[in-house]
Amino acid sequence: MADTTARTMRLLSLLQRRRYWPGPELAGRLEVSARTLRRDVERLRSLGYAVESDRGVEGGYRLESTAGLAPLLVDNDEAVALAVGLHLAAQGSQELAEASVGALTKVLAQLPAEQRRRADTVRAATAVGPGGLSAGPPLGVLAAVAGACRDRVRLSFGYVAADGAASERYVEPHGLVVLGTRYYLVAFDLDRADWRTFRVDRVDDPRPARTPFPARELPHHDLREYVRIGQRSVRGSCRVVIDVVRPADELREVYGRWVDVADLGGGRSRLTMDVDDFTWPMSIVANADAPFTVIEPPELQAKVAAAAATFAAAAGPPQGG
Repeated sequence: MADTTARTMRLLSLLQRRRYWPGPELAGRLEVSARTLRRDVERLRSLGYAVESDRGVEGGYRLESTAGLAPLLVDNDEAVALAVGLHLAAQGSQELAEASVGALTKVLAQLPAEQRRRADTVRAATAVGPGGLSAGPPLGVLAAVAGACRDRVRLSFGYVAADGAASERYVEPHGLVVLGTRYYLVAFDLDRADWRTFRVDRVDDPRPARTPFPARELPHHDLREYVRIGQRSVRGSCRVVIDVVRPADELREVYGRWVDVADLGGGRSRLTMDVDDFTWPMSIVANADAPFTVIEPPELQAKVAAAAATFAAAAGPPQGG
């Protein structure tokens, strides 16, 4: 009985992940026969889940959401809290981010438009920790993009590049990746016949198609690493170099996803990054808890000196001095 229950819950999880599953593929994922799959589907139906099926050997299954939030077994306020919490959790560690994006995709797929708007309002008003951004893609945009990835359907949207150039894109979306506080879409751009990475907060009016597209060979076996490498190659307007008196392994564990960390020996490291402003490097040196030296640029050296003077004045004279 325990195995049957666990398999049924896994079946529900798979049905919530994609809009449509061919029967043979779904049975293969569950490692059961077609007959056992039909029994498990009937078990879900008896629990109140609207599972539609297509007849025939090559038929398939889809989970309908006609009952609003029923498939999630939560009320409206709980669903909004889940969406906002998962959105913020996706800005955490790699493991938490990947799990949160998967869960967020399922939650958003079940939220009607009004609940998504409510969740978006709460998310926008929620402050995140140091270095985080309260601004992010609207949950409606995130829901449409995540749903297109899940259902493997082509996606049209407006996009504004880093230089402000606006364009219309028509893509085959393959996955969402979270790096730092940003969501990125990895997709095959049909007009440019090549793989592209899009920042989801720059996506406007995403419009999913109805029919699935065939699978392509991905540009990298790890989409997160693919996006990370791509972001490293994008030069910011300013090169920052900072030497820190801490072992490279320690700094790599914390900041290695976003900056280059070189081992200088003797417990010293060199951080190199390209940025458009000094918010991120200032946050790093403030939290590194170690002596550091700004090698370049002079503008950052001046900013650090000014911040040091401000903090020294705020601390007041040394005790006993």
